Amino acid sequence: QVQLIESGGGLVQTGGSLRLSCAASGRTFSRYTLGWFRQAPGKEREFVAAIRWSGGSAYYADSVKGRFTISRDNAKNTVYLQMNSLKPEDTAVYYCAADLGGISPAGHGLEGWGQGTQVTVSS
Repeated sequence: QVQLIESGGGLVQTGGSLRLSCAASGRTFSRYTLGWFRQAPGKEREFVAAIRWSGGSAYYADSVKGRFTISRDNAKNTVYLQMNSLKPEDTAVYYCAADLGGISPAGHGLEGWGQGTQVTVSS
């Protein structure tokens, strides 16, 4: 089973940028689809972005398209989320997720989840 550890969260002003990282264990990392979800206080978890094992195909929630970019480095067993033009509504705990079978926006039944990293965007 894959183990995931996120880092890179913090406090940033509106319009600022952050880059989240998610380091994974496991020899088959390159075969996993990797994704990011987030959960704000009092709200349900929501899909942010995912990238397929080949690295060439990524998909995003409409709310972050054009502002966030997901990427992966299979040599480093790491997936990244570059977040630009941040808004207060992006404030949430961000979770990394992984699955060999792909990631749907519903996020059900995924093989691995990280512990989360807090992102706070001040207005």
